[in-house]
Amino acid sequence: MTSIALLGAGGKMGYRLSRNLKATRFDVRHVEVSPAGRDRLKTGIGLDCVDLDTALDGAQLVVLAVPDTAIGKVAGGIESNLKAGTIVVVLDAAAPFAGHLPHRDDLTYFVTHPCHPPIFNDESEAAARHDHFGGLHAKQHIVNALMQGPEAHYAVGEEVARAIWAPVMRSHRVTVEQMALLEPGLSETVAATLLDVMREAMDEVVARGVPHEAARDFLLGHLNVLGAVIFKEVDGVFSDACNKAITFGKPQLMQPDWKRVFEPAELAASIQRITSLFQNA
Repeated sequence: MTSIALLGAGGKMGYRLSRNLKATRFDVRHVEVSPAGRDRLKTGIGLDCVDLDTALDGAQLVVLAVPDTAIGKVAGGIESNLKAGTIVVVLDAAAPFAGHLPHRDDLTYFVTHPCHPPIFNDESEAAARHDHFGGLHAKQHIVNALMQGPEAHYAVGEEVARAIWAPVMRSHRVTVEQMALLEPGLSETVAATLLDVMREAMDEVVARGVPHEAARDFLLGHLNVLGAVIFKEVDGVFSDACNKAITFGKPQLMQPDWKRVFEPAELAASIQRITSLFQNA
C-alpha cells in the first residue's frame, strides 16, 4: 500500500480529505495538532491520529492540508524528515508559486485544486445539488500540476487528487503558473470580486425600494440564463437591448486596463498579499 502522511487531518479541509481517503487503497497516517480536530476525526469517522515522526517515517506522500499562510513553515519544519523521492502534495498554488516550499531537487512537488461543482450540471439528488464546495456528493473537475519531480510521479499524484476531491469528472493538467492564473487570478480577483459587486448592486436596488426577496430571485434567475448564453451552455443570443446595456455598462463598471490583474507582476503581488501572514510571522 502507498503510505500517505496527512498533515492537518482534522481541520476544515483535512477532515474532508480524511473521509474520502478512508475508502481508498492508501495507508493514511493522520496528523492533527488541535485537540478539537483530533476529536472530530475520532467521533466523526473513527480515525486515530499519530505523532508527526510516526506519520513521516516511510511515508511516500505527504499531503499538506494546512492554510496557505502556514505551508512554508510546515514544509520547512518537516524537510529534514523527508527522504529523497517523497511526493509532497499541496492543495493550492499560492505558496508554491510564491516560493515557500523548501528548495530540494530530490523532492516531488505536486499541486492540486478543485474546480468545485459546476453551476450547469446534471445532479438529480438533493444532497449533490446542495454540495456547493464538492468532495461530498456532487461531481466536480480538478486541476493538477507537477511542479517538480519525475514524470512518473504525476500519475501517483493524480490518483491521490482524484481520491481527495471525489467524485471527479475531468482532471486537467496545468502548470503552477497556469494554476495561479486560475486562482487567485480568475476565480478570486475577478470572479469573486464581480460577484461581490453584484451582491452590492442587489443591496442597492433593495435600498431603493425593491423587496429583498424579489431582487434576489430576479438576480439569481438572470445569472442562470445570462450565464448559460455567455458560456455557451445553450445556443442562444441576447436581445439588442441587453447587448446595448452591456456595451454601455462595461466602461461604467470596469477600468480599461483591468486585465492587468493577469500580468505576472500583478499576479505575484496578489499571491504575496495572500501569503503575507506567513511572511510576517
